[in-house]
Amino acid sequence: MAEGPSMTAAERVAKTLLDEHADILREAVTAVVAQLMEAEISTEIGAGYGEVSAARLTHRNGYRPRPWETRVGEIELLIPRKRSGEAYFPSFLEPRRRSEQAIVAVVMEAYVNGVSTRKVDRLVEQLGIHGMTKDRVSALCRALDAQVAAFRSRPLEGAYPYLWLDAKIVKVRSRGHVYPKALVVAYGVHESGRREVIGLDIGETESESFWVAFLRSLRERGLAGVRLAISDEHTGVKHAIARILACPWQRCTVHYADLPIMPIWGLEPAAA
Repeated sequence: MAEGPSMTAAERVAKTLLDEHADILREAVTAVVAQLMEAEISTEIGAGYGEVSAARLTHRNGYRPRPWETRVGEIELLIPRKRSGEAYFPSFLEPRRRSEQAIVAVVMEAYVNGVSTRKVDRLVEQLGIHGMTKDRVSALCRALDAQVAAFRSRPLEGAYPYLWLDAKIVKVRSRGHVYPKALVVAYGVHESGRREVIGLDIGETESESFWVAFLRSLRERGLAGVRLAISDEHTGVKHAIARILACPWQRCTVHYADLPIMPIWGLEPAAA
């Protein structure tokens, strides 16, 4: 994914997640594929784990490990085994299928825009996986949602001298209708030099009150040591920065499409 002025907020977050939080995404992908394998093996066996069923054909017989290379790193799969019959092989590992890309994309989208059964249903349909009942899809979403919530509410330790703030209007389905809402993103440079996404949220509008609440939530999680905040010229975010962070502000260089990106205090800024 190329850097540049044309990148959306969601694309920049996804790229930063891949660059700086591959371990977090790897854990989430591992949890998702475990649920997908459980659905497939249950269908082949004729019963779920521990389920009493007259349709049962055989029983589980432990697991066999298998490494799986993905764009978020190597994952150690635990593939279920059967006591009898043809050995189970996960369908998403079949050659010439772009399953890995689809699975990782859904996980990244969950971190950016939230988790929904609709997205998981689309993934299951795309992969051609059978045995994913509504209850199992809901369980997968709850497990993924818990990981996303833990990432988004994690404590922020140490100082973050440079903070980038950005927003993108996205369409969100709520109560059976689609509404335009503001996806706001905060990512900063830690004092150790590490860049990371430190905050994500969805608001009704990109208003000053919403930005104030968002920045306060970052402060409550431990955000400290901000020496410079970078954003576009939206009045609401500028006032919120002055009110909550009380630090210098600079307009994001990406919004100067015709101007060169200049270093800030000796640090080359990333695209905001």
